[in-house]
Order: sequence, then C-alpha cells, then structure tokens
Amino acid sequence: MSLCETASPLTRSPQLPKSADGEPAFPEPWAAAAFAMTVHLHERGLFTWSEWAETLSAELLKPGRVVDGSDYFDCWVAALSSLLVNKGIADAGAILSLQESWQRAAEATPHGKPIELSNDPLR
Repeated sequence: MSLCETASPLTRSPQLPKSADGEPAFPEPWAAAAFAMTVHLHERGLFTWSEWAETLSAELLKPGRVVDGSDYFDCWVAALSSLLVNKGIADAGAILSLQESWQRAAEATPHGKPIELSNDPLR
C-alpha cells in the first residue's frame, strides 16, 4: 500500500486519474496542489469524506463535462471551492478575485517563466 493510499480516503475519489501503478496522476502542478490542499483540509476536519464525495460527485455529474475527462481537476477545484463557501470557510468573491488575478498573471507571464501573482498587472 502506498503512502498516498494510507494518508487519506480522498485517493479513492470517483474518477480520480491514476498512473499505471495506481497512484494519483496530475496533468499539471496546480492539480497536485489542489489535491494536496483538499487532503490537508479533510485531515484537519474541515469536512467529512461523505461531504467531499457528495460535492465532488455533483460537480462531476454537471452537464457540459468533456468526454475525455480532462476537466476532472477543474471539477475538483470547483467542488472544493463550493464546499468551503457553503461551510462559511471561504468567501466566493475572494475566490473569484484570486482566480481572475491568477488568470491575468498567467497572461502577463512570458512563456517559460513561472506564473506568480506578482505578475498580475492589477496587483
């Protein structure tokens, strides 16, 4: 059994992309960060496994998903954001503001350079 499998039941999330050896597979570093953040918040007791599974499942079942599942971690982030807002832990406006800031930073960052919030021209 891997360390990841023993650390959290979140590794059993529905449709979680897995590598050939059964470990979670992440298409980009931000997806791994979102996964790690979710595991950490769950382990801290901010939400239960059943709350997480229900919220993620609802996101995964929404119309408009791509057929190949490449939007899985977009659904993951949406589920985490929704769960935190619904529990009063985070503010929806603050989350949206940060998303917009990251987008502006990404657009302003030269190719091959790390994307940092300080690259947002409106910050």
